[in-house]
Amino acid sequence: MEKKATGKETEPLTCKKDASDCNKGEDCKENGLLVRNPKSALRLVEDGNKVHPSQGDKGQAAQISNGYSGGQSSAPCNGMGEVEDAQCTAPAATTTTTTTTSTTCGAEGQQQLMELEDRETWSKKIDFLLSVIGYAVDLGNVWRFPYICYQNGGGAFLIPYTIMAIFGGIPLFYMELALGQYHRNGCISIWRKICPIFKGIGFAICVIDLYVASYYNTIMAWAFYYLISSFTTELPWTSCTNAWNTGNCTNYFSKDNVSWSPHSISPAEEFYTRQVLQVHRSDGLDDLGGISWQLTLCLLLIFTIVYFSIWKGVKTSGKVVWVTATFPYIILFILLVRGATLPGAWRGVLYYLKPDWQKLFATEVWVDAAAQIFFSLGPGFGVLLAYASYNKFHNNCYQDALVTSTVNCVTSFVSGFVIFTVLGYMAEMRNEDVSEVAKDTGPSLLFITYAEAIANMPASTFFAIIFFLMLLTLGLDSTFAGLEGVITGVLDEFPHVWSKRRELFVLGLIIICFLGSLATLTFGGAYVVKLFEEYATGPAVLTVVFLEAVAVSWFYGITQFCNDVKEMLGSAPGWYWRVCWVAISPIFLLFVTCSFMSNPPELRLFDYNYPYWTTVVGYCIGTSSVIFIPIYMVYRLVITPGTFKERILKSITPETATEIPFGDIRMNAV
Repeated sequence: MEKKATGKETEPLTCKKDASDCNKGEDCKENGLLVRNPKSALRLVEDGNKVHPSQGDKGQAAQISNGYSGGQSSAPCNGMGEVEDAQCTAPAATTTTTTTTSTTCGAEGQQQLMELEDRETWSKKIDFLLSVIGYAVDLGNVWRFPYICYQNGGGAFLIPYTIMAIFGGIPLFYMELALGQYHRNGCISIWRKICPIFKGIGFAICVIDLYVASYYNTIMAWAFYYLISSFTTELPWTSCTNAWNTGNCTNYFSKDNVSWSPHSISPAEEFYTRQVLQVHRSDGLDDLGGISWQLTLCLLLIFTIVYFSIWKGVKTSGKVVWVTATFPYIILFILLVRGATLPGAWRGVLYYLKPDWQKLFATEVWVDAAAQIFFSLGPGFGVLLAYASYNKFHNNCYQDALVTSTVNCVTSFVSGFVIFTVLGYMAEMRNEDVSEVAKDTGPSLLFITYAEAIANMPASTFFAIIFFLMLLTLGLDSTFAGLEGVITGVLDEFPHVWSKRRELFVLGLIIICFLGSLATLTFGGAYVVKLFEEYATGPAVLTVVFLEAVAVSWFYGITQFCNDVKEMLGSAPGWYWRVCWVAISPIFLLFVTCSFMSNPPELRLFDYNYPYWTTVVGYCIGTSSVIFIPIYMVYRLVITPGTFKERILKSITPETATEIPFGDIRMNAV
C-alpha cells in the first residue's frame, strides 16, 4: 500500500505545537507519534510507540469507524512507559462515525511490535499453497465424495455441489484466508481485532481440533497397519486360511468355482473387522474391551512423525508437505490408469456418473452437497487463519483461495473415477450390480472393498503399498494443519508463556492427543470413531463458522472487511463476494445446521446399531466445544465496566489495532 506524502507530512517529528496550532488539514506530533488529519485516516507509529483503541474511550462512541481513523491521544507515551502531558490534541474526526483512542504504552507496545517483526513467514509461496491443498485434500475426498455422489444422483449431484461451492464454500474459504493474512493472528487472539465478544469461537475451534486429532489419526493407524501387512508376497486378506477367518469366509477370486451367498464374508472384510479392529471382541460402546497394542504402536509412530514435522513451525512443515501433498496425486494417477484397464471398469464409471435428475428435487441431496463442500474445503478449524497469518501482507490470497479450492474439488471428482473403476471390476468378478458392491461407506470403502480389489490385481503387493502410503500422506498433512491451528492460536494468545517454548508446547499437545485417542484404540474403537465423526465435529463446526461469518460481516462490518482486503490486494472485493459474505453464506450454513439437527443420522456400523443414549452422548460432546462461545460472552460482559449498553458497545468494538507494513514504519488500522 503506497500513499504520497504531502508537505505537512514531511515536517520534522521534533516540532511541538500547541492545541491551537493543530488546525484542520495539519498533523500533530505527540512524543514521536504523528497523528494525521482524519481525512487521510492514518496514524504512523515511530520506534515502539503504538496506538490502540482504548476500551474505556470507545464506550463513548456510538458506532465503529470503518477504515482507518484519526486518533486522539489524551496520554501519549514517551517510549519508556511513562506518560507525559499532551502537547496538542488531534482534531475531531469529521466523518459521521468516530472512534476515540488512547495509547497503550511501554512494554506492551514494544512487545507487540517485536511479535509482528519476529513472526515467522513461509519460506516460499509454494510452501503455503501445498500446505493448504494438503489440508483441504484429505481422506474424505477419497471415500466420502464418491459415495455421496453416486448416492445422490450420480452426475446430477454435480449441479448442487457446484452451486454450493460457488455461493457457500469458496466465499467462506476466501474469507478465512483474508482474515488470517490481514490480522496475522491465530483463531483466539484474532478476535481482539475483529469483535472481542466472539473470542469464545477461538477456544471452541481449539477443542474441536483436539477432538478431530483424537479419532482422525486412529484411521491413519489402521492404514499404517495395512501398510506394514502389505510387505508380503501374498497379501493377508486374500485367503480364508488365516487364524482370524470364520466358516463364512468366501474367496470368490479363487480358482475354485465358489458361489457368493447372502451369508458370505470376503477375506478382506474379516481381516479388517477381526484382525485389524477386532470388533468381535467388543459388545459395543457400553463394552469397548481392551486396547489393541498393535494399533497403539502404529498410532505412536504416527504422532512421532507428526511431532518432528511441526515442532519448529511452518518452515519445517512447509518442507514436509512437498512430499505429503504431492505424493497422493502421483498415486491417484497410477491407480486411475490401472483401474481404467480393469475388466468391468466402465460399469463403475457409468454408475458413478449416470444422472438421476429426480434427485435434484430432494432436499437431502442439497444438504449433502452443502455439507460435502463445506467439510472438504474445511473453514472453521482455525487452519486457514493460522496458515494465512504466516503470509506476507500483500500476498494475493484471493488467487490462492480460487486455486486451492478448485484443486480440492477437482481432486474429489477424479477420486471418484479411481474408486468406481475398481468397484466396477469388483461387480464384474462377483457377477453382481455395482450397487451391491458399493454398499460399504466411509473407511470400509477403502479398507474392505478397495483393499480386496487391489489384492486380486497383478502386482498386488506393489499397488497395496502405494495405496496405503497414499492414505497415510493424505492424512498426515491434514493432521499437521489441524494441530497447527491449535498451536498458532495458543501461541499468539499467550506469547509471553509459549513463544519461546514452541517445541515443549507441541510435545505436550501431541501427548494430550495420544492419550485422548486411547478410547479409539480399543476393540470397540471403531464405534467411538464413528460417533466422534458424526457428532463431535459436524454440527459444532457448522455453528462456529456460522457465528464467524455473522461476526465478520455484521459486527466487524462488511465495509471494513472489504477495506482490509483492499489494503492487501489493491482492490476491494466485488458485489458478488459481499452478498455471499453478508447473506448467502450464513444462510447456507444455517440451512445445513438446521437440517442436521432436525434429522440426526441413525448410526450403524457393521452389525451394531447405536442405542439412543449414544445420540445424547454425541450431542453432549459436540456441545462441549460450542459452549465456550456463550460462556466467554457472559464472562466478557461481566468483566467489562460500565452500563449494560456500554458493556455491549465495548465488547463488540475491536480493542487492538492491526499493524500494517508500510516501508519501515508500522501503521495501526483501527
